[in-house]
Amino acid sequence: MLKNLFVACVLALSSGAIMAAQPTSYHPSEAAQPQLSSHSVAIVDGRTGQMVFEKNARQKLPIASITKLMTAMVVLDAGLPLDSPMTISDEEIDRLKNTGSRLSVGSTLTRREMLLLALMSSENRAAAVLSRYYPGGRPAFIERMNQKARAIGMQNASFYDSTGLDVRNSATAMDLVRMVKAANQYPLIRQFTTMTEYTAQPTATRTLHYKNSNALVREGQWAIELSKTGFINEAGGCLVMEAEVGSQKLVFVLLAANSSAARVRDARSIKTWLESIPHTWLAG
Repeated sequence: MLKNLFVACVLALSSGAIMAAQPTSYHPSEAAQPQLSSHSVAIVDGRTGQMVFEKNARQKLPIASITKLMTAMVVLDAGLPLDSPMTISDEEIDRLKNTGSRLSVGSTLTRREMLLLALMSSENRAAAVLSRYYPGGRPAFIERMNQKARAIGMQNASFYDSTGLDVRNSATAMDLVRMVKAANQYPLIRQFTTMTEYTAQPTATRTLHYKNSNALVREGQWAIELSKTGFINEAGGCLVMEAEVGSQKLVFVLLAANSSAARVRDARSIKTWLESIPHTWLAG
C-alpha cells in the first residue's frame, strides 16, 4: 500500500511539472485589470486568435457606425467602378435619428470618395448613398450585408441599414473581431480608415474638410492598421481597431462606452495595462 501511495505521489508531481512547463496565457487578478467604461470588450491576438482580455464579449449589442465596415466590404466585393459619380438625394436624409450632414442634397462625389468619407469620418449620407447605388438598390444591399456576415462567421449579427443609425444593427464583440479581421483583408479599407483627413469638393463652389473620427488615428501615436468608430445613444461609444501593442498585432473591440471620449480612454487603459504585465499574454 505504501508503495502504491509513493507511485501515485510521483505521478502527481510529474504531471504538475509537465503542466507547469507548458506555455500559458497570463491571467492577472481582477484587481489588476483596467477599469473600463465599455460594457462589452474583446481584445484578441491578431495572429493566433487567442483571447487576451474579454468582458461580456458574447452579448449582442447595437454597433452603430461600426456597421460601415460591412458596408465597405459589400461595396468592394461588388467590383463597382470606384470613379463613378454618386449624388446625394432626399433618400439619404436621416429620418430615423434626424441627424444632420455636411453633404447637402445635390452633392456629388465619386464612389471612392463616398466610401472614404463613410469610413474615415463616419459620414452617414455617404454610407447611405453607397447602398442606394448598389445593383438592386438598398434591399439587395442589406441582404448582401447579412449574407456576408454569415459567410465570415458573424453568427449573431443583424444588419438593417448601411449607416448604423438603425439600432437593430447589432452583433457581439466576438462577431466584430471576425468582421475586423475580414475587413483587414481589403487594402482600401485599411487605407481609408487610417487616413487622418481629407478635403472633398461635393459642389462646384463648396469645399469640405473632413477628419478621422478616431482621435487615436488623428494623434498618430499608435500603430493602427484599421479603425472604425461608432456612436448612437442606444449603442454608446463604440470602437474597433487592429493595432500593435509592443510588437504584437491585436484586435480591439469596445462597445457601449459611456461616451465617445470614454471609448478612447478605455483603449488607452488597455494598452497601458498590457504593456505593464508580463508578456506571457503573447504566448502562442
